[in-house]
Amino acid sequence: MTPGAIIGVIIAIAVLGGITWYLVTRQRRSEALREQYGPEYAQAVRQTGSARRAEDELIKRKERVEALDIQPLSAEQRSQFTTEWRRVQVMFVDDPGGAVNVADRLVEEVMKVRGYPVSDFDQRAADLSVHHARVVENYRAARDVAERHRRRAATTEDLRKAMVYYRALFEDLLEDREHAVDRPVDRAVDRQIERDVEARDEARASESAATTNQRLRRGERDVRP
Repeated sequence: MTPGAIIGVIIAIAVLGGITWYLVTRQRRSEALREQYGPEYAQAVRQTGSARRAEDELIKRKERVEALDIQPLSAEQRSQFTTEWRRVQVMFVDDPGGAVNVADRLVEEVMKVRGYPVSDFDQRAADLSVHHARVVENYRAARDVAERHRRRAATTEDLRKAMVYYRALFEDLLEDREHAVDRPVDRAVDRQIERDVEARDEARASESAATTNQRLRRGERDVRP
């Protein structure tokens, strides 16, 4: 083999190695982003039209959030916000729409205290997706219900779901996921709201039945000779 041929083979091997390294690196990056963002990765692909553009966007989100001064809540702040959430949850029993509006503002307040910019909702959701990816799509759904409620286009069931979504995000924001390492994020959202609603409906049904019986008894007395 001539010296020129040897050089050509070396160059070909180097090029092939470079291509292989590039493909492996991109694959690992894609896998890491899918694992970090979960469903939000697919959402970004749908919005941008390609996996490459979506991945570039998700990396920009991460860089933006890392530049923010996100701080964990103090024990006192966590306790105060938890108390406020309990009040909102109790409020839901008699005023579902009002409770959803207050829940929306409370979540926004927690974000603000922690250091997230809150002026633009779409940017807010994008920022949250970096460390709170499992709940950000539900946050969008809850906000949509809140907006529809303001137009009187949301049902009680819609409002109930919105409260569950808001609570999942609220609880996630209380945790310092921005500085956590390899900590599991899944946590079940309890059914307290559902139990409160069921108890309210049962109480109202019992009250209605008692009122009907009283009216019937009064009617019987009125028709007696």
